[in-house]
Amino acid sequence: MTRAFVLAGGASLGAIQVGMLQALFERRVAPDLIVGSQAGAINGAFIASREPSVQTAQELGDLWHELRRGVFPSNPLSGLMGLMGRGDGLASQGPLRKVVARHLQVDELQDLRVPLHVVVTDVLSGEELRLSTGPALDAVMASASIPGVFSPVRLAGRTLMDGGVSDNTPISHAIELGGDEIYVLPTGYACALRESPRGALPMLLHATSLLVQQRLLSDIERYSERARLIVLPPPCP
Repeated sequence: MTRAFVLAGGASLGAIQVGMLQALFERRVAPDLIVGSQAGAINGAFIASREPSVQTAQELGDLWHELRRGVFPSNPLSGLMGLMGRGDGLASQGPLRKVVARHLQVDELQDLRVPLHVVVTDVLSGEELRLSTGPALDAVMASASIPGVFSPVRLAGRTLMDGGVSDNTPISHAIELGGDEIYVLPTGYACALRESPRGALPMLLHATSLLVQQRLLSDIERYSERARLIVLPPPCP
């Protein structure tokens, strides 16, 4: 049996996976391989380089405290430059890169304790790609490059961005890699809303989360006969 963890994207909602991972590790459920997209790539890289323990999950929680404190400071000038087409994102990727680099324990993906496969999207072709070898930091940063927020990453002759654009919860990759017991860690959507979001941006974000959720439900139905899928229930944010 090959046990896979699939860690979904979700920007700051990636912090939800800390509690899920802690619950799994408390029950001595550890992965043979990990597939991560966007925030899930950050979490995947962290746990893939360490023992599958409650302490590891707690240390991942500390990383998310760092991300929430220092990675998304508002800079009106950089935001304006991005909207005017003079930049590729509203925020600098520098703070995020520094935090991730500080917690990564290897330079190359293939040197991780547990095999990690990072899903990214080619900016020009829209192709969904899986990175399993090469620079770990660049791979994670490419997958975490949320369109319009962070600039894409150049890697291996391609311009790469957010893996969530092409596959936010990459169950199919876990299947292709031989996973037959797959733990899916989604980040949820705003399922507790009582009225429609107000404003263009909140509505856009809500619509995007609904698209992601529908893709997840479709994939669960599609792959449930090919592997044992255990989908951990996220809270309603």
